[in-house]
Amino acid sequence: MSDRPYTLLSCSVSLDGYLGDHTPRLALSNAADFERVDEVRASCDAIMVGAVTVRTDNPRLLVRSDARREERTARGLPSSPMKITVTNRVDLDARSDFFTAGEAEKLVYTPSPRVADARARLGRAATIVDGGRRVRMRRLTQDLGDRGVERLMVEGGGIVHTQFLADDLVDEMHLVVAPFFVGDSSAPRFVSDGCFPWNAERRATLAEVRQLGDVVLLRYALSPRFRDE
Repeated sequence: MSDRPYTLLSCSVSLDGYLGDHTPRLALSNAADFERVDEVRASCDAIMVGAVTVRTDNPRLLVRSDARREERTARGLPSSPMKITVTNRVDLDARSDFFTAGEAEKLVYTPSPRVADARARLGRAATIVDGGRRVRMRRLTQDLGDRGVERLMVEGGGIVHTQFLADDLVDEMHLVVAPFFVGDSSAPRFVSDGCFPWNAERRATLAEVRQLGDVVLLRYALSPRFRDE
């Protein structure tokens, strides 16, 4: 079995740790950070988001820069990375931008009892992957390694962040902090409750701090596989 992909978790949060509010696509980032994220996306083989993110944000998850798309194409790659999501309810719309934008393959991991439903609902819009009785992120990443994915970018949301971090599957984390508060305890948080490997006795390693206009990037090394590129 192949090694799991090198995994980079990317997230933008408010000063009080929220991913957004209850309005569509609260702007937690800025143009300089969007450019940075685009560069990171272009360096990856696959991008993963949870089904809630697919439903609520309708993300395209494409490389925006013409030059970066052309560079990928010149290397024999799709112009944007493969897209991956995981779902238990299979409440997904095959017409959403996640499935219709870009020529790269789309993978949907779902529990064994929901595979037939997912195939009927999504048709040719995605490759449906049987995740077993319950989709586990470690098994999912090992399957991605078997499919040739060497570098995975995880972009949310909070459920997926929690699962990857609690299972110690993240090698590098990019946390961008926006200069304002959300102030709503019902808003989505960066992570939910969990038993995380980093705590007061095992502190995460801060690898970089970078100002990008009015936001700040905190880059953490979370495993010995960390690559300071």
